[in-house]
Order: sequence, then C-alpha cells, then structure tokens
Amino acid sequence: MSKTKIEWTEMTWNPIAGCNDVSEGCRHCYARTMARRLEAMGSEKYRGLTVLQGSHTVWTGRIAFDEKTLMEPLRRRTPTVYFVNSMSDLFHKNVTDEMRDHIFAILALTPQHTYQVLTKRADQMQKYMSGGRGNRAAGILVDWFADGTITTAQFMAKKNRLSAPIPNDWLGVSVENQAAADERIPLLLQTPAAVRFISAEPLLGQVDLTGLQHDYSDGQHLFINALKPASTPIALPALDWVICGGESGPGARPMHPDWARGLRDACVAAGVPFFFKQWGDGVEVGSALSGHPRRNAGYGFGKKKGGNMLDGRQWLDQPEVRR
Repeated sequence: MSKTKIEWTEMTWNPIAGCNDVSEGCRHCYARTMARRLEAMGSEKYRGLTVLQGSHTVWTGRIAFDEKTLMEPLRRRTPTVYFVNSMSDLFHKNVTDEMRDHIFAILALTPQHTYQVLTKRADQMQKYMSGGRGNRAAGILVDWFADGTITTAQFMAKKNRLSAPIPNDWLGVSVENQAAADERIPLLLQTPAAVRFISAEPLLGQVDLTGLQHDYSDGQHLFINALKPASTPIALPALDWVICGGESGPGARPMHPDWARGLRDACVAAGVPFFFKQWGDGVEVGSALSGHPRRNAGYGFGKKKGGNMLDGRQWLDQPEVRR
C-alpha cells in the first residue's frame, strides 16, 4: 500500500501488477513506465512485466501476484479508500479467477475500507462479478481460518459480505472517447456493484453519456442514458460518479475544454457527482483549440499551471464513503 497523488482516492493497493495495452487510452500509460522504473530499481515484483522495444517500453502480458501486499489491508484499522491495482487491471485475461477471489475475500474481511476497482475490460468484469465469485471467496476464508491467517472474529465477520454487490466495492470503467463509452458503460451498468463510476481520463474526444449505443440482444440496439435509471427494455441503474481529466506526461494529447463542460453539464443536470481532476499537459487552455479563447482565458498551460479549475471553480464531488 502506498500514498498517492491521485486526487480521487487515498491510497493505492497493488496485490497484482502487469497489463497490456487495449485502446488509445493506454498509449501513454503511467503504470507501464513506472513498472519499468521499479524493475530497474531492483523490485522483484516488477521483473519481466515490461520490455524495451527500441526506445519504447511495452508490457509483456506477464502478471505478478503479490501475496504479502494482498494481506496488508487486514493490518490497517484506519478506514481508507483504496484504488485497487493502479499498476494493473483486475480483469486482465492473465489474471486468474483465483487471484480475483483472494482480493474479494480481503474486501469482505475489511468493511472499514472502501475499494475502487477500475478496468478497461468491462466484459470480463461483468462475467466474473455475475459468476460464482462469492462461493469461491468464501472457500478462501475457510482456508485462511483453518491455517490461522485470520481470527475467529474476522471469519465470523464475513457473513453476508460476499453477496453481490459487496457494500464497500466500487466498480468503474475507463472511458477515453465515445466508442469506449458505448462499449464499456452499458456492461458496467449490468454488473453488480455498490457504486458504479467512470473515469474519463485521458479524455480524448467528446462523450455523450445520455445517448450511449449498445447491442444487447440479437443485434438489437439499446440507447442508454447512463445518468438516469432505466426499466425497459432491460432494467439498468444510473452511474453514481463521473471523473474527468486531461492526459498528462510527455506527448500528452489535448482535451477540448467543451468536452469537459459537456460531461459536467450533463452530470449537474442529472444530479450525479462530477469530479474534474486536471486539464492535463496536452493543451493550452484559452488557445485557439476551443474556438473561444476569451471564454477559457486564464487557465494557463499544462497540468501544473492549468490545475483543476473549470469555469472558475473546482468540481470535486464524490459519492458518500461509508466509513
């Protein structure tokens, strides 16, 4: 576990490390660069997770499962919001169900904490969360109790906490453009979770959350307003939270100011919490990019100078964390 500069969480928890790029949002992945750096610093956990191809670092697809890190939340009494697997994707194809079961067993044992899981693989998340996860994770708790890893009190406390959804489990999908939104958000809304959220970072195109297109049965199109619950033709809840931010780091691509405004305005109208994280490094806000230089003047250039002010104020709304 470690402190983090990610503004919408408190700490990161990485029992799993390793990944692969799957879409344009992965092009400047900070986790890939960090994994390479940690390996160079001698961290065995990150050995072999990346490789150099020319001057570029790429993932190898290898997954590391860290049993020591896995157990750390059990030893922390202070209620904490964790971003789970910031250095991986819990629903990567090479992460086994057994690995996931161990993680959800920890969630059940630590109701004082809140866990935020973010993925680009919404189909795998829906499949896993709708399957036999609860029974398998319960079996892990039995084993931990038998070998003395957890106490009697911890074992008894697991009762009713492995049903779907687990009360302290927040599930989210990364959404960089409309195509990603159309593909991932409808699957998220069909997945059991206490809180459902999206991270539109890096935001690389305009995203309309009120008109998602989804093929749900025999090629039939379903048009979804992700900010309002729906009852027909299939029952769907609404999103509970929207995070938005520009891309940061070398080679960062620009975020149009009106893309952020569109998400903000839709969330405000629907009463959904909106969190504006940053402008990013790829755009001089107030330049000709937006077409309205006066409207955006004063935001400056890049992440540090631009900060996270949107139309004269910060937007840092979040769902309530149940401590």
